[in-house]
Amino acid sequence: MKRTIGLVALSVAAAVALAGCAGGGGSAATGDDATIAVGSLYEPQNLSNTGGGGQGVTEAFTGNVYEGLYRLTDDGEVEPVLAADSTVSDDGLTYTFTLKDGVTFHSGDPLTSADVKSSIEAVTAEDSQSARKSSFAVISDIATPDDKTVVITLSERSISFIYNLSYVWIVNDAAKDLKTTEDGTGPYTLGDWKRGSTLSLERWDDYWGEPAKNAEVVFTYFTDATALSNALVTKQIDIITSVQSPDQLSQFTDNADYVVSDGDSTTKEVLAFNDRVAPFDQALVRKAVYSAIDTKKLLSSIWGDYGTLIGSMVPPTDPWYEDLTQVNPYDPELAKQQLAEAGFADGFTFTLDTPSYDPHPAVAEFLQSELAKVGITVEINTISADEWYSKVFKERDFQATLQEHVNDRDVVWYGNPDFYWGYDNPEVTQWVSEAEQATTTDEQTAKLKLVNEQIAEDAASVWLYLYPQIVVAASDVSGYGVNGLNSQFFVADIVRK
Repeated sequence: MKRTIGLVALSVAAAVALAGCAGGGGSAATGDDATIAVGSLYEPQNLSNTGGGGQGVTEAFTGNVYEGLYRLTDDGEVEPVLAADSTVSDDGLTYTFTLKDGVTFHSGDPLTSADVKSSIEAVTAEDSQSARKSSFAVISDIATPDDKTVVITLSERSISFIYNLSYVWIVNDAAKDLKTTEDGTGPYTLGDWKRGSTLSLERWDDYWGEPAKNAEVVFTYFTDATALSNALVTKQIDIITSVQSPDQLSQFTDNADYVVSDGDSTTKEVLAFNDRVAPFDQALVRKAVYSAIDTKKLLSSIWGDYGTLIGSMVPPTDPWYEDLTQVNPYDPELAKQQLAEAGFADGFTFTLDTPSYDPHPAVAEFLQSELAKVGITVEINTISADEWYSKVFKERDFQATLQEHVNDRDVVWYGNPDFYWGYDNPEVTQWVSEAEQATTTDEQTAKLKLVNEQIAEDAASVWLYLYPQIVVAASDVSGYGVNGLNSQFFVADIVRK
């Protein structure tokens, strides 16, 4: 449930100086001339959504620099953007899309069906790091009979196909060096990217649609949640896309200078096992780890009164949500019993690869303390986001890891044995396939509830908690989204009074 809450101004003992910041909460200008300064913990790794750019590039670029045939709105609805019209054959296998007229890329090239074809093929390419890559395995052919028409043929029905297309950025097929440059159709072009500091977006005056309501948006990046909050207090930024420390919220409560919005989150903090390797190839061991962790205490220690406990990969905003928090209850004695049954009465040792940014280090230390109580030794290996993508996601060289998974409707990844965590249950794979081929949403929901229940029973991962989605902004700024579904942050409607 979305709610806007006002929160108590406390003095900040020491504001952190911000190198390379936009300064002064953007510019003093208002209306169309304003520069909006956005604070975030998620700097892009690069500027490609198929090349390991990570959560940060999704936050900054989706809907702002790049657009798709469709987009997922902040309210969770799928709406057309570059698609002017579409039809589906009676058998559900052929989709025909007509592109909008008058759309050009930032380079000046016109949007054509060839760009759509190449953009989808970039997602499905062998070297693609798109998390949605497997979702498009059903595509058997992409035809471009003319510049305005795209015909996509599927090998089998895919009830989520239009939804999945909302993840595909349409990129100029002539563009190069997409990890450092861009060529999209969105309302902004890339300004300057100062690695480790800021990334600016500049309003594009030749945009095909309604122009952005501000002149520039500057994303300023932090690795520390306290520094991020202090930057808002000291007016170095106008808005925080997602607060990562509840301790900082008291600075903004009950203060007319700020608005704090608690939106609907899809971000899960996951303890992901490598289910391919011992001892995590045994469900009983995974269940023991789950029951050894007091997730309620963990959530409170990290987020106070915010956030939600979940017992599977599915947040309450997904149609197939169920409360499965009691499938693997907190019970250290049960955990010890399960370890003994699995042949580990004396426990074992494993390495936990932990991203270096908040809140993962604190979560890792909590898990280390909890698991020690049942005889499990956790060796924490702190790694950067870049290292996580290469070591864990690409090379699968890990025993267990922490990661925040931001997407909604992503329980389907447990039906893909090739995904980084290696969970392989043929029944689950079959149910995910059947859910995609369903002809009604009721059929799809029924199958995915079976998936929810089975991965919980197998403790395929430990779903530690669902993040809160807390956006804090200066009170003279409005027009921003509060839900951040899939870590998107649309900026074109943000204005300063």
